[in-house]
Amino acid sequence: MAIRDPDWTLWRTFRAVMREGSLSAAARALTLTQPTVGRHIDQLEADLGTALFTRSQVGLEPTAAAVELAPYADSMAGTAAALLRIASGEAEEVRGAIRISASEIVGGEILPPILGRFLDAHPAVAVELVLSNETEDLLRRQVDIAIRMVRPTQAALVARKLGAVHIGLHAHRRYLEAHGMPRTLADLASHTVIGFDTETPSIRAMKSRGIDIDREIFSFRTDSDLAQLAAIRAGAGIGGCQTGLARRQPELIPVLTDAFGIDLEVWVAMHEDLRSVRRMRLMFDHLVEEVGTYVAQAGR
Repeated sequence: MAIRDPDWTLWRTFRAVMREGSLSAAARALTLTQPTVGRHIDQLEADLGTALFTRSQVGLEPTAAAVELAPYADSMAGTAAALLRIASGEAEEVRGAIRISASEIVGGEILPPILGRFLDAHPAVAVELVLSNETEDLLRRQVDIAIRMVRPTQAALVARKLGAVHIGLHAHRRYLEAHGMPRTLADLASHTVIGFDTETPSIRAMKSRGIDIDREIFSFRTDSDLAQLAAIRAGAGIGGCQTGLARRQPELIPVLTDAFGIDLEVWVAMHEDLRSVRRMRLMFDHLVEEVGTYVAQAGR
């Protein structure tokens, strides 16, 4: 059977069904009717000559073919979004969209004033900020510029190392007044320790460097770095925090500074093809300068 080239709209619907798990949820996400979503899936299956979903009591179950196709559909979506962003402004004009990826802490605590100053200088630019501790694939054009806490490995990237930030244990003064200051790492067993629930790329990077961290040592677990920081600030326990951020709040007290500390590299990267787009080049240079200043000031 000859395979027809499906319309991109059908792939967009396919991605929504994969993501949402049902026709009705995908319809809500796409602001379409459920019958329209169903027709799109039927048409895509007809064009490809293969079944993509089977119905079950819990919703639609993707077939092996659907699971295999999903990453390629995601790549198509990233490329389509990148085309729209690039087309939103002429290459040498400082207007249009810039999509930036950063970790939750960098994106939530460090970047807002930095990006605000860029927008003040270039009001025709729109910034799309993605907060994620997952490593975004710049080569798939999911984002234009990324700030990463691990060294980028893709060859086709322009990357600049900004230095390293130090992460140490901290607790709110109120918590330490109530529970006492631990004197050794072993003392943490009698404290509320704040940390991750499931491993992230940053955690795996730490483990690869010989830092053995297991989730079982944490009695307050969340995979959101912003939630961890909020818990530390609220006096809920002891947790890891960038030293530079902790200095901004005098009530956060360093804990066990001689026994525990991690230095994480900070990188800014973008696809090399974007160097010819002026707004991308200006944003890249702006981030290198301003995030680099934060990193330099946020040392031990």
